[in-house]
Amino acid sequence: MSLYSVASTILYLINSVFVPVLFAVAFLVFLYGVADAYVFSKGEPAAVAKGHKIILWGVIGFVAMISLWGLVNVVANTFGLAGAGAPPLPSAALYTPGAVNPALLNTNNSQMTNYVECPKDANGNCI
Repeated sequence: MSLYSVASTILYLINSVFVPVLFAVAFLVFLYGVADAYVFSKGEPAAVAKGHKIILWGVIGFVAMISLWGLVNVVANTFGLAGAGAPPLPSAALYTPGAVNPALLNTNNSQMTNYVECPKDANGNCI
């Protein structure tokens, strides 16, 4: 096992497991602070102040996680450990007029196979 594969595995665990879990914990702490300060406090100043401190710690958690995530990605990109990056976004276009997918052509490229015909309007044009 090479150093590169170990570093890539560690980066994968940090970016895909550790950071999302800590974001979830920080968000839950923030929500608990909001509930504690405004729902469960019944207007008592001490309980509201306690809730505000919990909200502050939730926000500090968010800031720390964003900083850690950014630092890990800067280090990964600096040393070439970032990998292939994010996959491309899916396309919603099912049919592009005039475009032919080469995978749908048969071996002599004369006729399309597995062709799904587009819906047509009254003039026979694809819509």
